[in-house]
Amino acid sequence: MYRTGDTVMYGSFGICTVTSVETCDFTGEEQEYYVLRQTSSDKNVFYVPVDNAAALDKIRPVCTKAEIDELIASMDSEELIWIEDDTRRRKEYSGIIRGADKHEIISLIKTLYLRRRELAEKGKKLRSSDESCLDLAENMLYEEFAYVLGIDKSEVVSYIAGHIHSPT
Repeated sequence: MYRTGDTVMYGSFGICTVTSVETCDFTGEEQEYYVLRQTSSDKNVFYVPVDNAAALDKIRPVCTKAEIDELIASMDSEELIWIEDDTRRRKEYSGIIRGADKHEIISLIKTLYLRRRELAEKGKKLRSSDESCLDLAENMLYEEFAYVLGIDKSEVVSYIAGHIHSPT
């Protein structure tokens, strides 16, 4: 159970603060909801039913600095997950983003980054759907890392590069 003031990740929407737990009638019956406000925008507010397991699966606590350092240390060993079939790849990658597992997100970023580099050497580009997945995955991961580390999102790649071979 989350409490008012908790900072959480909410699916691909990013970092949110639990501003309250309220009883609302959105569906014809009263129900309790977590009220989440996105930290990067005062405009985005989400109402997540407290008793809906599928909706609650999209909420998780933000990671700690120690977890970030562990993730960075394991980046080299993350498997590539390239899928040749475009339709299957889009479906799999969308599922990874929805699932928001950081190890899978890192594998996705690593795969698409290396694929982009490989294609660039041949004078080609990633498909726009792959580029969109990469952007979304990077945004999710970098937003959380930046928040936890207290740095700007633009500094996350440098932080990772500085720690990738020397975990703290």
